[in-house]
Order: sequence, then structure tokens, then C-alpha cells
Amino acid sequence: MTKNRFSDEQVVRILQEAEVGEKTVTDICRDRGITKNTFYAWKKKYGGMNVEESRRLRERENARLKRILAERDLEIDVMKELASKNSWGPLQSARVQSS
Repeated sequence: MTKNRFSDEQVVRILQEAEVGEKTVTDICRDRGITKNTFYAWKKKYGGMNVEESRRLRERENARLKRILAERDLEIDVMKELASKNSWGPLQSARVQSS
């Protein structure tokens, strides 16, 4: 995953600059060193938001990712515990079948 050059707040300010209409989207993109595709992807994600709303969005995304990570860690712990309690490992079951 690539590191973002712009924070959420900077992105919102760039979009607000475009909404004012003093510069064209092409000029804004050239000044900021971004592509039009990036600009419109930002507009799709952050369009109409203010800085505070973008912070809340980032906090919600972070909370969701932390929850997903915690659930995954729990699943891994359960699988390890089940594997350690299983007395019939893969080698032992193969020996029993060949006897």
C-alpha cells in the first residue's frame, strides 16, 4: 500500500478550492501534482465534506479495521488451540490407517 502524500484535511481543502471555481480542475491538479483521476476519486470519496467530517470518516475506518484485525487474531488463537488439543495430528492419523 502506498503512502498518501496528502492528509484527509488537505484533500478536503483541495476539493473546496475546486468548488469555489476560481481555478479549473486541470489547473488545480497541475499545481498540486496530482492526476485528474486522483482528483475525481477524492471527489467521490470526500465530496461535500468539511474537514471535521473527513476526520470522523477516518476514525470510523480505523475503528472498523481494528475490529477486523481483532476478530482475525481471535480466529487464529482458536485455531491454534484446537490444533494443540487435537491428539490425532496428520502424522499420527496416517500411521493408524496404515496399521
